[in-house]
Amino acid sequence: MSRPPVSLQTRLITASAVLALLVIGVFVALIFAVSATRTATREETRSRRITTSAIRLEKLVVDVQNGVRGYAITGNARFLEPYKAAVRALPGQQDEFEALASGQPRQRKRAHELNAMILDYVTYFADPVLQFTNRQAAKLASSDEGQRQADDIRKQFGKFIRAEDKLSESRARAADAKSRHAIELAVAGLAGSTVLILLFGLYLSRSIARPVREAADGASLLAAGDLSLRLSERGPGEVGELTRSFNEMAGRLEETRVELEEQNAQLRESERLKSDLVNTVSHELRTPLSGVLGFTKLLLSRDFDSETRRHYLGIIDAQARRLAELIDDFLDMRRIEEGRFERAKELVDMVTLLREEAQLYSQQSPKHQLAVEVGPKPLPVMGNPNRLRQVIGNLISNAIKYSPQGGIVEISAEAENGSVRVEIRDEGMGIPPSQQPQIFTKFFRGDAAASGITGTGLGLAVSRDIVESHGGRIGFTSAEGEGTTFFVELPGANGRGGEQGNSPEQS
Repeated sequence: MSRPPVSLQTRLITASAVLALLVIGVFVALIFAVSATRTATREETRSRRITTSAIRLEKLVVDVQNGVRGYAITGNARFLEPYKAAVRALPGQQDEFEALASGQPRQRKRAHELNAMILDYVTYFADPVLQFTNRQAAKLASSDEGQRQADDIRKQFGKFIRAEDKLSESRARAADAKSRHAIELAVAGLAGSTVLILLFGLYLSRSIARPVREAADGASLLAAGDLSLRLSERGPGEVGELTRSFNEMAGRLEETRVELEEQNAQLRESERLKSDLVNTVSHELRTPLSGVLGFTKLLLSRDFDSETRRHYLGIIDAQARRLAELIDDFLDMRRIEEGRFERAKELVDMVTLLREEAQLYSQQSPKHQLAVEVGPKPLPVMGNPNRLRQVIGNLISNAIKYSPQGGIVEISAEAENGSVRVEIRDEGMGIPPSQQPQIFTKFFRGDAAASGITGTGLGLAVSRDIVESHGGRIGFTSAEGEGTTFFVELPGANGRGGEQGNSPEQS
């Protein structure tokens, strides 16, 4: 009677247990070796700290000696600064020095003797010198007694440091020996683990070869374009996870393909918009250019009275300005796309700016009336005044253009929650709901071209980038046939938009 085959799970657990036991054994051996190494290393580190502490203490003694000698010889109080600093630091440094040296009896004794010598030097030589007159102090500071005591202290420091260096060298040798032992154990354990891991890998590869092969074949079909392929998710442990991940990946790829197709459709729409732009630009440039050329030719070929000549020159000037505005729109969009847009910041009063722009555009159309409603107090913001004028001017110009029957264009501003909010309302055509999501899209003009309204479709896109570069936002509300209200919100200067009342003003 044949035995049933051992399951994959049982075989994996058995192989894992054997490998785990080996690794645990290696780690236990390494822990003992590393522990011994760390002990030796700590001792070596302590030796270095003791040596460093001794050097710092010796430096303080030298500062005391130099401060006393300098003051005694020159009488200049500035030489007492290093002396005072050293005297203040000596007790703490002496305690640290003796505490660090306490681990080795002979060094502890040397450290205690050194501290006693330093205390005697400061108490019975340095301090008394400072109590004498300059002449007496100079004589005492130049005597052999003080120099002898300082030399004895330095010699004692030399003996201490040499002894500590020898201890450090012996500890370093012990640490090296233990480190080599730890490395040998690690290499041996690593070699044994590597062999077992290789055997374990071969064992696993044979146990799960079939499902992995199915997954590989499925990946080939997936790469060939069959994104509808799904693998059976039956299988032990990681095999089941692999097939599930494969199916999730295939599903995501299928979704990505749908998204790419949608993006391609958007790109085709973008190409169509660019083609429309070329046609628009050709028309928009040709019309004012024809006017400039035609009236220039008339002025050059015929003589007119001054009033007619002035009228023709006004037409030429208006058409030339229109050309300049078209070119400026394209240059602004290019600067924005290249990241070269100007973001100079200065204090700008939006009340003054709105009044000036309203006065400038009030003569644009005799059928329109511009009503400015602002308070008496300024509404300061930080920004580029020329760019903010460009935004407000574009919104006022649009309000006039898109209300061809005339009417009132209302311009208002107020402080609101630390921001300055500007609104420009017209009584014009309004924006159809189907076109509203695209209103800030570059080159989008909706039904404007069919209605005979000039433009490039760049003004609102440029305005949005300008407002957002100032940390603000721009938006609108509109009802078809009832008009449109555009708003601009900008952070008030210093986080305060100011307070104001409502005072209508006509322009």
